[in-house]
Amino acid sequence: MTEAAKVTVRQAVEEDSAALIELERTAFDSRSGFPSFRTAVRESFFTERCQPEHVLVAVDGDEIIGFARLTDKYPFVEGAGVLMVGGLAVAPTARRRGVGSALLEAVEAEGRRRGARKISLNVFGVNTEAQRLYAKHGYVVEARQTAEFTIDGELMNDLGLALFL
Repeated sequence: MTEAAKVTVRQAVEEDSAALIELERTAFDSRSGFPSFRTAVRESFFTERCQPEHVLVAVDGDEIIGFARLTDKYPFVEGAGVLMVGGLAVAPTARRRGVGSALLEAVEAEGRRRGARKISLNVFGVNTEAQRLYAKHGYVVEARQTAEFTIDGELMNDLGLALFL
């Protein structure tokens, strides 16, 4: 059995909150996430707009080793059918085991189940490893935003990617 074969993806439940907060804190660095998210004190991973049913978790046994948030991109009817991956994370110890691919496959399947026509996400321009993963799964660049964020004193470009279903 390969290591990737041990990974399963399921829908999150409320009881996953603490593990997801910790995973979010450790999985992202300045090239892949916002430092302010790592230091924020939160009581729950889940928010009004992002409930457990909007989060897919990758597990190895009982351990959560990755997650993907998948919400409606727009809160109004004209934007129906467009979903947004508002974060995809894999534990540093679980990388290069197919976890990111398993999550993206589950995201696509969930998007199709919901009748979406498009799944969007954003990635920093410097995060070339994530860009390669997304391209492997059919995501294409839709937008390039120059100097969109300042992280650790450095201006970061942001790419908007999309998968058309």
